[in-house]
Amino acid sequence: MKLFQRLTDNATLKALGPGLISGAADDDPSGIATYSQAGARFGFNTLWTLVLTYPFMVGIQAVSARIGRVTGLGLAGNIRRTYPAWLLYTLVLLLLAANMINISADIAAMGEAARLVAGAGSAHMYSLGFGLLCLALQLFLPYTRYVRVLKWLTLGLLAYVATGFAIDIPWREVAARTVLPHFSFTKESIALIVAIFGTTISPYLFFWQASQEVEEIRADDTAHALRISSTDATEQLKRMKTDTMIGMGFSNAVAFFIMLTAAVTLGAHGVTDIQTSAQAAEALRPVAGDFAFWLFALGIAGTGLLAVPVLAGSAAFAVTESFRWRNGLELKVQEARKFYGIIALATLGGMLLDYAPIDPIEALMLSAQINGVIAVPVMAIMMLLAQNRKIMGEYTLSRRHLVLGWGGVAIMTVAVVAMFATL
Repeated sequence: MKLFQRLTDNATLKALGPGLISGAADDDPSGIATYSQAGARFGFNTLWTLVLTYPFMVGIQAVSARIGRVTGLGLAGNIRRTYPAWLLYTLVLLLLAANMINISADIAAMGEAARLVAGAGSAHMYSLGFGLLCLALQLFLPYTRYVRVLKWLTLGLLAYVATGFAIDIPWREVAARTVLPHFSFTKESIALIVAIFGTTISPYLFFWQASQEVEEIRADDTAHALRISSTDATEQLKRMKTDTMIGMGFSNAVAFFIMLTAAVTLGAHGVTDIQTSAQAAEALRPVAGDFAFWLFALGIAGTGLLAVPVLAGSAAFAVTESFRWRNGLELKVQEARKFYGIIALATLGGMLLDYAPIDPIEALMLSAQINGVIAVPVMAIMMLLAQNRKIMGEYTLSRRHLVLGWGGVAIMTVAVVAMFATL
């Protein structure tokens, strides 16, 4: 316990928070399935997508963090003050629907992974246990303790890096294919690239990171929104930059190793039809051995425990900020009943969807399409908010932020157009 306390009090680890957690939550079981499918079907030839998206991920997530820290309000709160109510409610409703579908897919993947590891039992029962655990973490742990748990859960993603080093990888070929992929743009390949972009740049992460910067202010009695007090502005802006760059770098590095592992093992042995993360783990066992299988399967559980609370929490922050309801993970349940009620609704609703006669792959596709649709307007609104001096004061965006942020908007716009073109 003392060792745990010393590690969680480490200054470097303390500096990493909303950005690290947002980046790690991006590699949820649904994302793992997408990256595994890309590696299995196209080998090393889709690795370039993760290099391309990294700077734009950093740019847009840095904008969301900046909005939260400067204004002391989350993303939905700032949209409410600036844009028509119908626009906000439409975006938030779509976000809630997409998040619930994503939660359902993630919890189902965790349950299936647990069944594979245990070798017995019901995947539905394991899913039920995971869902209730995720809900309990948010209901009964105050933010300062809860965020420590989330930081430690990010270590579960290292399982995928370890899996990569547990197998033989032709690094020269990997480097060559990442820079110069042998790639043809077919309907199937375009659909998969769109899925990778949609998985990597996700709207729920925008809402989450902005709200978590607000939570950081609330958790520290000496902290204030930068518009109110600029005494530590330089320090906070530097921290957010470092936090976001490391968090998004961690996210894309893990995605890179998932895709790489699938290419070297599954794709190289003719296993190209991967639909879920649990299926990827199961297919890995006969071609890469028990050790790689265990690492991959256990990683699914760890990432799900991280991602489900982020999905439910981002929805709760968005809804409560929209209606000016009290919110915050530092508050007790009786102090913010509506906030925690939405967390429970999103989590339990996702769990119930596991029992509905819905094809999980179709559900994931629907979630990806909804996320793609709302990502573009949300990103554009974020950029306009962050350029508005009435909102941001002297902390409007630099030229670098403008280029990266609007570049991200452009990439997602192209992805959404391509998605509809391939339907």
